[in-house]
Amino acid sequence: MFFRSEPKWEVVEPLKDIGWRIRKKYFLMKIKNQPKERLVLSWADLGPDKYLSDKDFQCLIKLLPSCLHPYIYRVTFATANESSALLIRMFNEKGTLKDLIYKAKPKDPFLKKYCNPKKIQGLELQQIKTYGRQILEVLKFLHDKGFPYGHLHASNVMLDGDTCRLLDLENSLLGLPSFYRSYFSQFRKINTLESVDVHCFGHLLYEMTYGRPPDSVPVDSFPPAPSMAVVAVLESTLSCEACKNGMPTISRLLQMPLFSDVLLTTSEKPQFKIPTKLKEALRIAKECIEKRLIEEQKQIHQHRRLTRAQSHHGSEEERKKRKILARKKSKRSALENSEEHSAKYSNSNNSGSGASSPLTSPSSPTPPSTSEHAPF
Repeated sequence: MFFRSEPKWEVVEPLKDIGWRIRKKYFLMKIKNQPKERLVLSWADLGPDKYLSDKDFQCLIKLLPSCLHPYIYRVTFATANESSALLIRMFNEKGTLKDLIYKAKPKDPFLKKYCNPKKIQGLELQQIKTYGRQILEVLKFLHDKGFPYGHLHASNVMLDGDTCRLLDLENSLLGLPSFYRSYFSQFRKINTLESVDVHCFGHLLYEMTYGRPPDSVPVDSFPPAPSMAVVAVLESTLSCEACKNGMPTISRLLQMPLFSDVLLTTSEKPQFKIPTKLKEALRIAKECIEKRLIEEQKQIHQHRRLTRAQSHHGSEEERKKRKILARKKSKRSALENSEEHSAKYSNSNNSGSGASSPLTSPSSPTPPSTSEHAPF
């Protein structure tokens, strides 16, 4: 249907499994009158967090090509229907930030690119500082606009020279689950999309620093890093204390020593005009997304409490305690039964001896002898 209504586009080849989402498809495209230019078409169905009305959803998707920002990857074309969205962007031979970290080819399948890297190596300190600052700046821009994101990870950051540009702004409109949802859904203090972005930034910074994702989150101790300033940011986003007490704001991260001295030179002025009506629709949708996240976190918390209780109940120490208590209860019960039996036996003996002797009243007078009153 799309190619019938937009005849200028032509499919070059499908890009099979280049992303991690099962239900998102990619195609390498070209424009018929510009055959050397290569573009990428992405097509995704709606997800469980789609709360926008069909009309507002389609309007916002079609608004994305008008978004101009030095750190957002430009959308060439966007359209949507009641069940999916389709977007076209320029194809970048260098690929994403994740491709740089893993030294991968953008067209290869996701599992081949990232699941068994030949060499694990993080980026240089200056790259970490510059890329990190650029990503924080664009996140702050989206937060200030009231545009929900929640989908930051290394594959959603395109590298254009020495500039990072954010991808997939449409994901939150589609209601798709975040790449790191299984992590932040465990922590009840990470319950807004702003705090989700900060936590996801911690994951991204870890991957830039060490060349791989963390083994588990929260992170108890961090390996040696190029600078203690890096570790300070990681601790504020991925440590046990941070996950328990809550995330810092984007503004707070920008003030930390790792990023505060980074000078960004760009002449491009950000532009993203969202009509008031659509801003209100975004606000309501954002609240619904956060509400569902909080409910999910509550269920996970309750399940973990139940699991801990069952595990504690089934532990070897608890089984020993229950055996000891059972023995004590058995002994107590046996003793009580013995005492009860003795009491019954004693009562039985007393009642038997009382029946064989006549009942007399000690206060009754002795009857007089009949011979004393006999007649003459």
